[in-house]
Amino acid sequence: MTTHTSSSNLTGFTPSNAKRQLALEERLQALITSEAFKHHLEAITQEPHIAGTEANVRVGQRIAEAMQAAGLRVEEAAYDVYLPRLDDTDIDVALVTPIRLPLNNQEYILDEDAFSSHPDLKPGWNAYCGNGDVTAEVVYANYGTKEDFEQLHELGVSIEGKIVVARFGGNFRGYKAQYAQEYGAVGLIIYSDPADGGYTAGAEYPEGRFINASTVQRGSLLTLDYPGDPLTPFEPALPLDSGIDVHRLDPSEVAFHTIPVAPLPHGSAREILERMEGPVVPSGWQGSLPFTYRVSGGPGLTVRLRVNQPCGLTRATNIIGILEGSEYPDEWVILGCHYDAWNFGTADPNSGTAMLLTLVDALGQLTADGWRPRRTILIGHWDAEEHGIIGSTEWVEQYRDELTEKAVAYINADMAVTGPNVSASASPSLKRPIIEATGAVQYPGTDETVHSHWTKNTPGEEPAMENLGGGSDHMGFYMHIGVPAGDVSLASPVPIYHSSYDNMAWYERFGDTEFLFGPTVARVDGVLATRIANADLLPYDVARYTLDLRHHIQELEKRAQTLNVTIDAAALRAVVDDLAEAAARLEAGRDALLSCDVVSEGTLQWINRGLLALERTFIRQDGLQGRPWHRSLYASQDPFSGYAAWVLPGLRYEIERRSEDGFTEWQAIYVQALRALTQRVEQIADLISRTLRETERR
Repeated sequence: MTTHTSSSNLTGFTPSNAKRQLALEERLQALITSEAFKHHLEAITQEPHIAGTEANVRVGQRIAEAMQAAGLRVEEAAYDVYLPRLDDTDIDVALVTPIRLPLNNQEYILDEDAFSSHPDLKPGWNAYCGNGDVTAEVVYANYGTKEDFEQLHELGVSIEGKIVVARFGGNFRGYKAQYAQEYGAVGLIIYSDPADGGYTAGAEYPEGRFINASTVQRGSLLTLDYPGDPLTPFEPALPLDSGIDVHRLDPSEVAFHTIPVAPLPHGSAREILERMEGPVVPSGWQGSLPFTYRVSGGPGLTVRLRVNQPCGLTRATNIIGILEGSEYPDEWVILGCHYDAWNFGTADPNSGTAMLLTLVDALGQLTADGWRPRRTILIGHWDAEEHGIIGSTEWVEQYRDELTEKAVAYINADMAVTGPNVSASASPSLKRPIIEATGAVQYPGTDETVHSHWTKNTPGEEPAMENLGGGSDHMGFYMHIGVPAGDVSLASPVPIYHSSYDNMAWYERFGDTEFLFGPTVARVDGVLATRIANADLLPYDVARYTLDLRHHIQELEKRAQTLNVTIDAAALRAVVDDLAEAAARLEAGRDALLSCDVVSEGTLQWINRGLLALERTFIRQDGLQGRPWHRSLYASQDPFSGYAAWVLPGLRYEIERRSEDGFTEWQAIYVQALRALTQRVEQIADLISRTLRETERR
């Protein structure tokens, strides 16, 4: 195997420390095993463990014990958060006319899947829906996106007083509920169409990896303008018995959805959809059930939807493993994954949890042999992510000031190991470190590195890396306080995620069949984390900001043209050009300085403090338009669909609302922020230049 890394080109290291780092990586990778990954995954996915249940508490305890056994110091961070009470939740969906027919909303028990008969499995449900008992006609709304509801309105299809039926996909499920409610619906059914991960893609489970007629897609519906505990925006939901006064909103003050919502499998939704008699759906709205889809059902087709879902304060607990740094203990490299799941959660999220525990085992063995990282490495296992990214958000809010001062990077591992395909997402400053780390790890069963496997279809080109959007635990770190963030995965589609079939039976057949991909991701994350932790100078990809910014400005202009909005981004381009010159000078100076191999610790610390502050430059204390919690000018989740990434979101928002004056106003805000970033980069480059001159004089 040929790697892409030698001691002469390891970013951020002096030559002598680079040799030590590469020797460490060789030992670390050898300690990571398939047996450890399989053991951890089996141990934490034995039973359904939804946030707020005793089963989830047991999983948290197993995680804590595993990290303690590896020699890490373990701390717990507990919060009392507002969660639905699963055991008291009651959902019923049925046809009323033309026939009375209860509709199944739970997965079939399968002979091939022993987990599917677990007694603690519950019918499908959606967290934070409204309560109610309604009987009404139905309207089909395709994916239930903003554009879909607008098209129904243009077609003259009234939703007022109806139950909307929408298929999963296209946007975050909570926005389906939000738009249905805004258009006057009295209820919403979200079903999984076979066109989206069903028999049109391949064999159904258990024969294949795809959803069958009973697969139910559970999930949260929260669409608040902040993640985390719904009752405590901007501050941690510390336990009631902590002795600290926490201001909690009354639930009546929170914009929860008020209509009842339930998920259905396509085998049940078919009973509704095939009886609809209204106009044929517009182009692109036809799913894969074997009949013509229609937008309305008519008065002869009525459905009853009943939901009772009480909520209350419930304990959620993050489990934090700490490996303290030997030289810079107050600089933190953080890796994390949530551990709560909608059921067993073998792929989502616990493939990532088990991967991190496998890495912890190896790090623990290294520390037992006398090694310690130069910077502190933290491993965070977050609770209640599935309900609204709650555990990690509360932790970030509790330690906001300390993290702003100390956090160097956050690497997320949610659902990190589900198949053979390499993928990654990152803030600009972590893209090159991630790419380089993949060049140091062998892809299983081949003589290739993960990097070469990633790029073999695009030889000579850099791998495509996504931008970070919403939907996972990086949000608090990256979008609220400006910590560089990223993730690396070996993945394939998991159509059965959030269902009872996301278990070891599915995973062993269709996820990581030989338990080789989990150790591979652990090696990549281990190389990445220890390089950041041990680097003499933080290996941020500073020049990437300008490359990415130029691309995203072009994308904004294309979007504006599509919407017939006139914008002029010349001022933005000019300041990006200035940033490019400063970044090139900084990176050239960094490489030259480190090649000297003798730099004072004090100088290195000064430079690193400057580098650590770069991403924070994008943080705007007042936040984005209508979303004060989302404070990053660089990236946010799409406020209209939920999951997708918006880069330069303040500008994108003004384009979407077709405000040319608003774009001009926000461009000035961005120019100011980029000038501040350029100034910081120039200051670091100047410090490096002075140090080089002094070194040459000596």
